Amino acid sequence: MALYDYPVNTLAGEPSSLKDFEGKTLLVVNVASACGLTPQYTGLEELQRKYQDRGFTVLGFPCNQFGEQEPGTAEEIATFCSSTYGVTFPMFEKIEVNGEDRHPIYAELEEVADAEGHSGDIRWNFEKFLIDPSGEVVSRFAPMVAPEDEQLVSAIEQHLPA
Repeated sequence: MALYDYPVNTLAGEPSSLKDFEGKTLLVVNVASACGLTPQYTGLEELQRKYQDRGFTVLGFPCNQFGEQEPGTAEEIATFCSSTYGVTFPMFEKIEVNGEDRHPIYAELEEVADAEGHSGDIRWNFEKFLIDPSGEVVSRFAPMVAPEDEQLVSAIEQHLPA
């Protein structure tokens, strides 16, 4: 199955899929509201605003598997993201990214290695996956790689739709 084919729910609980984003460059990120890396929301929103008119979007997937740093309800997550960081990019329902109940999207994403050669389980909040307009996962970035990191920005620009 392609990433676009897996069912997902919006943060509001409405059925959805990534088909709405087919043909775009995507940055899929597992996010959390109470993590030391949570300020990365600022950089992610900057990427969203800078490149959204060029066929790019960030997709946020809240996850509570790392230190229980995303304990909130969908409404609490939405309020926090919009009021604290002005998040406008799509957010989806809280999921698991590791283990037996791992969401199928992350079962595919985890197969890709990052620059250090790490593949497999997601290590922490804010691990990032770049997906090109054809739906291929082209890069994986460790949680500590900031959204404004030159390598991440360069990869986004390289894979924007023509």
